[in-house]
Amino acid sequence: MQKTFVMAAMLAVASTAQAADNADLAAIRAQIDEMKKAYEQRIAALEQKLAQAEARGTSTPAQEVAEPSQPALAAANSFNPEVSLILQGQYKNMKDVPERSITGFFPAGIYDQGNGAITGISKRGFSVDHSELVLAANIDPYWRGQAIVAMVDGSAEVEEAWFQSLGLGGGVGLKGGRFRSGIGYLNEQHPHMWDFADAPLMYRAMFGDEGSYVQDGAQLKWLAPTDTFVEIGTEAGRGAAFPGTDRNRNGRGAAAAFVHVGDDVGIAHSWRAGVSYLTTKAKEREGNLEDIGGVQTLGRFTGDSATWLADFVWKWSPNGNPQYQNFKFQAEYFNRREKGDLLCSDMDSAHPTACGGGVNSLYRTRQSGWYAQGVYQFTPNWRGGLRYEQLDSGQRDFGANAANLMLTDYRPKKTSAMIDYSWSEFSRVRLQLAQDKSILGIVDNQLTLQYVMSLGAHGAHKF
Repeated sequence: MQKTFVMAAMLAVASTAQAADNADLAAIRAQIDEMKKAYEQRIAALEQKLAQAEARGTSTPAQEVAEPSQPALAAANSFNPEVSLILQGQYKNMKDVPERSITGFFPAGIYDQGNGAITGISKRGFSVDHSELVLAANIDPYWRGQAIVAMVDGSAEVEEAWFQSLGLGGGVGLKGGRFRSGIGYLNEQHPHMWDFADAPLMYRAMFGDEGSYVQDGAQLKWLAPTDTFVEIGTEAGRGAAFPGTDRNRNGRGAAAAFVHVGDDVGIAHSWRAGVSYLTTKAKEREGNLEDIGGVQTLGRFTGDSATWLADFVWKWSPNGNPQYQNFKFQAEYFNRREKGDLLCSDMDSAHPTACGGGVNSLYRTRQSGWYAQGVYQFTPNWRGGLRYEQLDSGQRDFGANAANLMLTDYRPKKTSAMIDYSWSEFSRVRLQLAQDKSILGIVDNQLTLQYVMSLGAHGAHKF
């Protein structure tokens, strides 16, 4: 940009040189000098901000660093809250399946269909899908805080409420409160950041219909002082979210660890890869199951759950500038093992099941799944993407309850295609078509029309 202004000024001087006197030439040179100094100061300020971000352990490969795009964001007072509101809603056309669960996988919670409730993933037609109110600010020179209240069709909950260190030094970062775990790649992203209208089947199978793992606890990260991006993190928390349960006990109920590495390849490419591990404990974790006669029964699992994740992301943009064109490929894989006891009992005493009032037995499972997607931005406003995902119900040993429950080996699948238009980074509308085969015997062709609107100051998204 500096060179562009210098060339423009030189052409102006050349065209008027014969008519200008020495005073005019001096004035033009003075203006050029002022312009150069102004842009040098802006570049120096951006470099200083980047250095500060790297010092507190938030940097990633080069394409993660976002340029300031709105004056309001740059002018926000760092000691007063930055307020933003994410409006997100949709229209959905799909089959009427009241109790949507993934065949072969323990459902995350039970469904209250008797009271007429319709869960978010089962809701057809128009709906307010997932809106967020975000408050964030530097608390002082040493700490930063953020709170996010999620609003979903008549209910609101504290989705995140955390504080984070700014100046521990040595590449060490500390976060405490309620936060999205750093495991995997997609888990830390909020729904308005997703490239598709819904979470992959993999995340629904791992963490339930909300598609992310959030816990109350503490997180410690360390950013290695190397040219290659290396981030190591560990977490300890309450572990109340699925696949764990709230056991109301002292100590931790869940622990996690992750390693992320990344780098640039030339100026046009960057990548990040990672491996993560999550372990939780469950006590009487409830889920609707089906007995051999097709009658709903209530299952309660008590035991341990351990999940491994692997993630990979590759980004490309011409000359490292993603504003006009860019492409992103991402893929993740998970493998989960659970072991403990399963109590099978009647959900309704008026409708007895094969469990005969209550059968407690062994429970052992080993299941896996993955997804891969690519999104191409072919103009500054238009993007298109494809995603394919598949799960494997894997090995399941239900002990004595194997004779009472319907156990079907199945590989749920789903294919999605989307195209979206963004007027700016704050407003987007998306059309998505999907063929969902996550329920045995049902092929559900889905259409989703979604809007995502962002009001107010909103921080840059991660890599």
